[in-house]
Amino acid sequence: MDETHAKSKNGVTSQLCGFLAQSKYEDLPATTVHAAQRGLLDWFGCVFAGSTHPSLELVIAMLQDVGGRPEATVLGRKLKLGLLEAPIANGFMGHVLDYDDTHATTFHPSSPVLSALLPLCERRCISGKELLLAYVCGLEAGARVGRASPAHHKGGWHLTGTLGSMAAGVAAAKLLGCTHSQTTHAIGIAASQSAGLQQNRGTMTKYLHAGKAAANGLMSGLLALRGFTSSSEVIEGARGFCRIYSEIAAPEELIANLGKPWEMERNGYKPYASAVVLHSIVDAMIQIRSQTRIDPEKVTEIRMSVHPHVVSITGIMEPASGMQSKFSVSHSAAIGLAGGAGGAIEYSDEKVRDPVVTALRKKVKVKIDTALSVDQARATVVMSGKEYNAFVEHQSGTKDNPMSDTAIEKKFMTYAGQVIGDEASRKVAQLIWKFEALPDVRDLLKLCA
Repeated sequence: MDETHAKSKNGVTSQLCGFLAQSKYEDLPATTVHAAQRGLLDWFGCVFAGSTHPSLELVIAMLQDVGGRPEATVLGRKLKLGLLEAPIANGFMGHVLDYDDTHATTFHPSSPVLSALLPLCERRCISGKELLLAYVCGLEAGARVGRASPAHHKGGWHLTGTLGSMAAGVAAAKLLGCTHSQTTHAIGIAASQSAGLQQNRGTMTKYLHAGKAAANGLMSGLLALRGFTSSSEVIEGARGFCRIYSEIAAPEELIANLGKPWEMERNGYKPYASAVVLHSIVDAMIQIRSQTRIDPEKVTEIRMSVHPHVVSITGIMEPASGMQSKFSVSHSAAIGLAGGAGGAIEYSDEKVRDPVVTALRKKVKVKIDTALSVDQARATVVMSGKEYNAFVEHQSGTKDNPMSDTAIEKKFMTYAGQVIGDEASRKVAQLIWKFEALPDVRDLLKLCA
C-alpha cells in the first residue's frame, strides 16, 4: 500500500464512514431509537402539512414532465414518481413550511435523509430496524460534517442543502449495504453536490434545497454501490469541505466520541412553523398572553431583545408573503400576541395580510443583546399604559426545552388527519412508535400514499 493511499484510509472522513458502515442496530441505545422514532413521526406530520402547499404543484408538474419510471411514492398525494424525482417532491414538502426538525448544528436533517431512504424501501423489503439505523447514520454524518465546519453557516450557506446532501448520501449507502470504502465514496460524491444559499430564504428555492439534497444523496449512494469513486479525504483534505466551505476547520470533530451519544439525540422539533430562532419570540408573547387579556388595538409598543443571530437570520420587518413571514421577528411577535398558536396558518399569505397582525407588526421594536443566547429572548408589551414583561430561558423545541412525545404526536395528527384521515393517521403513529418491530416499511408507506 503506497503512503498516499494509507493516509487516505486513515483519514477522518474514512474513519467516520468506517464506523457508520460497520454500525449495527444493536449498537443503538434505547434513547437513540426513541429519538429516531420522534424524528420519524414529526417529519411525516410536516410532510402532510406541506403536501397541499401551492408551490408544490410547480415542483410536481416539472417532475412529471421530465421524470422516469414511476416507482416511488409521493407522500399524501396518491402519486408515484421516478426513483430520483420522488425524493425531490417529498423533501420539498417536508421542508416547505419550515416546520421540520432542526439539529443543534442548525440544519434540517430529516427532510433530506428520509426522502432519500423511502424510495429504496419500495424496491425490496426493508425492516423498520434497517431504516432506523440508516436514518441515525445519515444524520450522524451530516451533523459531524457541520461540527467539523463550524463557520459554514456564517459563510451564507443553507446547511440543509449542503450538510443534507452528505447526510442523505451516507444514509442511502447504509440502507444499500455499502462497504466502508463505498460509504466513503458516497459522502465524497455527495459533498461535490452540496449547495444551498441563505440568500434564498423566504422564497420557494429555499425549500428546494431539501429535496435536491435528498436526490443528490440517493444518487450518491447508488453510484458508490456500483463502484463510482471520490476522494477519501473529502472533508479534511487540503481542498476538502471543511476547508472550502468554512473559514474555520475542525476535522477532528468528525470522529470525536463517536456514538457517545449519537447526534440523533441532539435533534430538536418545532412547535412553530418558522425559523427556529423565532421560537423564543412566540414563547415570549404566549407568556405575556398568560398574564393578561390582550386587546391588540390598545397595544402601543412591543419591545424585543434578542441574540444578534435572530436579527441577521430573521430581520424581515414587513414580510410580503407567508414564506417571508417565517423569517420575520415582527410577524412572529404579532401572531404570538394576537393569539395564534404558531402553526402553518399563522405563517400563511392570508395571515401576512391580516389587518390585526399588520398593525401589530408596526409596533415591534427589536434590540440586539449580546448577553442573550440564541434561544433566549426578553419582551415587553405596553398596553393601556401598563407594561407586561417576559423572559424565555430556553425556547420551545430545543434540547433544553424539548417538545414532549405527546406534543409531537398531536402535531402529527393535526396535519396527517387532514390528508390521509384520522384512522390511517392513528395507525401510522402506532407503527412509528414501534418502528423497530415493523417487518416491511412498505406497510407504512401504503397508509401514507
